[in-house]
Amino acid sequence: MPAAGKSTVGVILAKLLGYDFIDSDILMALEQNRPLSQIIAEDGYDSFILTEGRIGEKIRCSRTVVATGGSMIFSERAMRNLAVNGLVVWLDVPAEELEHRLIGTMEDRGVATPVKMDFREILEMREPLYLKYADIRVECKGTTEQVAADLRDKLIKEKLLSS
Repeated sequence: MPAAGKSTVGVILAKLLGYDFIDSDILMALEQNRPLSQIIAEDGYDSFILTEGRIGEKIRCSRTVVATGGSMIFSERAMRNLAVNGLVVWLDVPAEELEHRLIGTMEDRGVATPVKMDFREILEMREPLYLKYADIRVECKGTTEQVAADLRDKLIKEKLLSS
């Protein structure tokens, strides 16, 4: 979800693990040579979702934490690619907390929705897919540093890290 902390927790987790880090939103903005908000405004929702999915399908890496755009979940091929090459983690944050965290508008952040929606509606639309694809669900409580440390500990305890 937007404002769940994917990029922030991802960078911290990568540092804790000694892994590399990729943010698919940045990959998309660089490929398109424009910010996400502009891609959505100029190309529309459907095109944005297709482009985001194509970016996710091409990601190939190891020993890397990947932060995806929240709507990457709509691309089955991208999610299959990510799942085959690693673990999919859902950073689960209540809608009220997401609303509190958001700086600016959803349009500014490049949040893709088919129609104007609030956080609860976006979560309601995406949650079944998060449940479908997530190997690990993390209920985010505490600071981003604590969430990253808890996730690292869980990955180590459950022997889910690649060597």
